[in-house]
Amino acid sequence: MRWENLTVESGGHRQAADAALFGADAVTTRTFDTPEFRGITFHEVRARSIVNRVPGASRMPFEWTVNPYRGCSHACVYCFARKTHTYLDLDAGLDFDSQIVVKVNAPELLRRRLAAEGWQGEHIAMGTDVDCYQRAEGRYRLMPGILSALRDHANPFSILTKGTLILRDLDLLVQASRVTDVGVCVSVGFADPDLWRTVEPGTPAPERRLDVVRTLAGHGIGCGVLMAPVLPFLSDHPAQLRATVRAIAASGATSVTPLVLHLRPGAREWFTAWLTRRHPHLVRRYERLYADGAYAPKWYQRRITRQVHDLAREYGIGPAGPGVPRRVPQRQPEPQHEPLEPPTSGPTQLSLI
Repeated sequence: MRWENLTVESGGHRQAADAALFGADAVTTRTFDTPEFRGITFHEVRARSIVNRVPGASRMPFEWTVNPYRGCSHACVYCFARKTHTYLDLDAGLDFDSQIVVKVNAPELLRRRLAAEGWQGEHIAMGTDVDCYQRAEGRYRLMPGILSALRDHANPFSILTKGTLILRDLDLLVQASRVTDVGVCVSVGFADPDLWRTVEPGTPAPERRLDVVRTLAGHGIGCGVLMAPVLPFLSDHPAQLRATVRAIAASGATSVTPLVLHLRPGAREWFTAWLTRRHPHLVRRYERLYADGAYAPKWYQRRITRQVHDLAREYGIGPAGPGVPRRVPQRQPEPQHEPLEPPTSGPTQLSLI
């Protein structure tokens, strides 16, 4: 593998050729013969940096990220970060799911950066590339050190995750929230258990992720839900959207942000191969919908956003006042599936938070 001169910044953008993040002499490869790690290889590295600046052209509403892992055992077939593994001479498919790079010195690097004279206490986002609470975190326990450093420096941060392991660090999150701004967002794109098992095979079930939202809320940490991805023709039927938003509302989420599937290179090929095996009748429809690039057409994104926002209002998702209990209305008759046609108007697609 091409460990020397690793030139991938968070989000897949290349750095200067001499900006290697770690060298070949700093890599230790391990496997663990336990059920939860069987089939996974871990490459332990001593990174040279851990706080990454988001490229200026990015759509992301944050400037700095921390990603203690590369590759992800969640194995989501649509993951946009898959292509980053090819910069290590690994493939964007099975290698991304099973060859995990662990930056074992991430906590100490972060603490050093936060203490540096030039650091101004900017917001740091985590879980923006691969999940920092994926299965590997159960063994390597990098996040407690990372959260402790952020807490000790009162540095604002946010976490996006599909992992229930975040509850292990609940005390640290509560402590940090007393001294700085802490944002947590759980990703739940759909509530369908059959779809989940095939699309996100390495993740906790959607209902377990919503339990995380409930628990965080019970400890005074507001938690939003990123409803992502909404999968065209697989999870976008009005009845499916309603079931998902209703479950999110019942969890006590402070907000819901829909995001339609996007298919960047690397992810597109892997997702298409999965679609061909599981839903061959949809391949041509996806080719037409994504004919112009990685993103679904604006009219389709606006339609999904409008539907989800309407449902969110119906179920009362939003910050609740002190002492005001959340009430989830009774299920209403399901509307019929809308035809796949452009709407004349509607709100724009929200960005990832």
